[in-house]
Amino acid sequence: MILHINPAGTFISGGPVADAGLTGRKIIVDTYGGMARHGGGVFSGKDATKVDRSAAYAVRQLARDVVTRGWTEACEVRAAYAIGQAHPVAVDFETFGTGCGASPLVRYSELGINIGDALRPASIIERLQLRTPIFRQTAVLGHFGHRGLPWEAALKFNPASVTLTETAIS
Repeated sequence: MILHINPAGTFISGGPVADAGLTGRKIIVDTYGGMARHGGGVFSGKDATKVDRSAAYAVRQLARDVVTRGWTEACEVRAAYAIGQAHPVAVDFETFGTGCGASPLVRYSELGINIGDALRPASIIERLQLRTPIFRQTAVLGHFGHRGLPWEAALKFNPASVTLTETAIS
């Protein structure tokens, strides 16, 4: 077990003094009204380096991929991050008892896909093109379920480079 205690250094200020500003609606408004559990931050106003935004998109894409591959009928991907750490400190796939065979984490590993690396903020930002101005359509009806957004695209494994790449949903 690895225990992280303030991995980014001393944390003196907290609450509204240190973590407030023009951020917009709470994530609960922009997700599934409680179906997609999350930490409770916000999407709007957060840049792509903030995992409350980027990781929410990435785990949505992974959950869709697990269902699309037929590994389960329902999936929730949970990722936990520590401030100052590039890789998530924990990743879990909840299949609500509908999984078939090995866990998705094992299956991705067998395909040569490193989920921890795929969930690094830099990897997410690059794969989902989060530095491009694509967020206007998320202002209405939330951030999920819109065709054309990169996290709604299916994942395709590219064995030549052992990376995750996007492919259009058919």
